[in-house]
Formats: sequence, C-alpha cells, structure tokens
Amino acid sequence: MPFQQGSARTRQRTVLLVGIVVLLAVLVLAVVLASLLTHGKHQDSPKMLKWKDRGTTKNLQEVILGRCYNYITEWYPELGDKDCLKIWESLKDAFIYKNPCNITSEDYQPLMELASHPIPCNKSLFWSKTNDLVHRYTKSNQNFLTLEDTLLGYMADRISWCGDPSAPGINYESCPKRSECESNPSSVFWKMASKMFAEAACGVVQVMLNGSIEAGAFRSSSIFGSIEVFNLNPDKVSEVHIWLMHDIGGPQSESCSGHSIQRLKNILEERNFKIICEDNYRPVQLLQCVQNPDHTDCRLCTNST
Repeated sequence: MPFQQGSARTRQRTVLLVGIVVLLAVLVLAVVLASLLTHGKHQDSPKMLKWKDRGTTKNLQEVILGRCYNYITEWYPELGDKDCLKIWESLKDAFIYKNPCNITSEDYQPLMELASHPIPCNKSLFWSKTNDLVHRYTKSNQNFLTLEDTLLGYMADRISWCGDPSAPGINYESCPKRSECESNPSSVFWKMASKMFAEAACGVVQVMLNGSIEAGAFRSSSIFGSIEVFNLNPDKVSEVHIWLMHDIGGPQSESCSGHSIQRLKNILEERNFKIICEDNYRPVQLLQCVQNPDHTDCRLCTNST
C-alpha cells in the first residue's frame, strides 16, 4: 500500500512537471511568434523611408485638432456636434503603419463620413491653377465655398502626412509624390474629398480657371478636370459659371472661346449643364487690383466704373 501511494505521487509529480514544461514551451513559442510578427510589422523598409516629397507635418495631431475645433467654434457653430477627437483618430487610422503607396478609399471612408457636412446651394466654387486668388476671394466673400473652406479641406490644407510599416508608424522625413505612386495618402484623400464636394454641389456652381497658362486653362489631368466635373449632378446643378481669370499684367493665353475652354464646355453640354463663361469676372478682378492698383489693367478696370 505505501508502495502504491509512492507510485501515485511520483506519477502526479511527473504529470505536473510535464504540464509545466509544456506550458513553458507554449509561452516561449508565443513570445517568439509575437516577436516575429512585431518585427514583420515594424521592420525597416529602406524603400519606404526616402521619398521625394516633404514628410508628415510636425505636431500633426495638434494641427488637425486645432483646425477642427477652430472651424466648428469660430466659423460654423452649427457643426458643433462634430467629434474632433474621433475625426483625428479616423485620419490617423487611415495611414499609420501602412505602406504609403497602398492607401485605398476604404481607408478614408470613416473620416469622410465623420467630417462631411451639407454645402448650401449656389455656394460651391471649384478651381484649377488659381489657388491663391480663389482663396483670397472666398475670404473676402462669404457667399462662396471652395473645398478648402469645408471642414475636411480646411483641416488638411497645405499639410502633409504618410505612414510607414516601421515604428513609429508615421514618416516625418519624407512622403511619396504622386509621380512616385498614385495611391499615396494625400492623393487618395484629396480625390475622395473632391468627389464628395462635387456630389454635394447644387444650384449654380462656379469654377475659377487661369487664362494666363500657356498649356490651357482647362486640364483633363487636374482634380477638377478628372474628378469634380464628372461628379457634378445634373439633377441638382442648374448652371455652371466659368470665371476665366488672367494675371494682372500677365499673358492672356486663353479666352472663353479658347480650345481648352471649348473642351470643358463640350463635357458639360454632354452632361446637360447650362454654361456661362466670363473673362475676368469683375468682382475677382477688382480683388486682383487691390494688390496692383497702379497697373494699366487696373486703371482701365477702375475707369470703367
């Protein structure tokens, strides 16, 4: 009987030891696998570390949050139900720890839904190659909104961001240009935001183009020419007004009867839009003359009042 009890205790110890050994083996295996997975996720990838464009804007989180809070408190308090922290998290989740050449529209969909808001009819103002002028105009005339005057565009205007599979998941040194890879964080974001902005337009819409560009005011490769013009809804938009602006003292490379403008008119007419084109839309030209009051073009503009 004592012998049998001793044998039972020995077996119990053996089973216990085997269990401990197995448990230790499982733990070691788990640690090794976790290390391999983490290394695979955060491994340095020289190909992704050096791009041709500027890197992620410093203090990106603070910049995005600051702009978001400023927009909904100072500009449009009616959007006070927007959650800026969630908006920031959805932007971060769209690109952090990701290959900056493999960004998809699905990555940004949560952000688009969180930050979108209605655009009043007759206020949508599109543009191409008139960045400085069009935004000086919307700052002086609250009756029009560009994409950069919406919450999405305001937060992202003139800043940069991209991720990297290696830690810390954000590349502050460089980000890819569109010429390096088209599916980069910035290009995908602006294409989606531009499409959504065009789809929301209603009533009379405006587009400000640059008639001093030798290559033509309307370019099929631009965001306006490739995305926005094709996402205007003929059932919601009654007219498209083209404002063809020329630089003060600059060349007048194209007028409303020019070749590229005619291409734009053809596209719009095929989609059943009514079109009005005006060379040097007067309210915008007057704004140009504020900075060039003594120029001949501006004296003529003044004398015609």
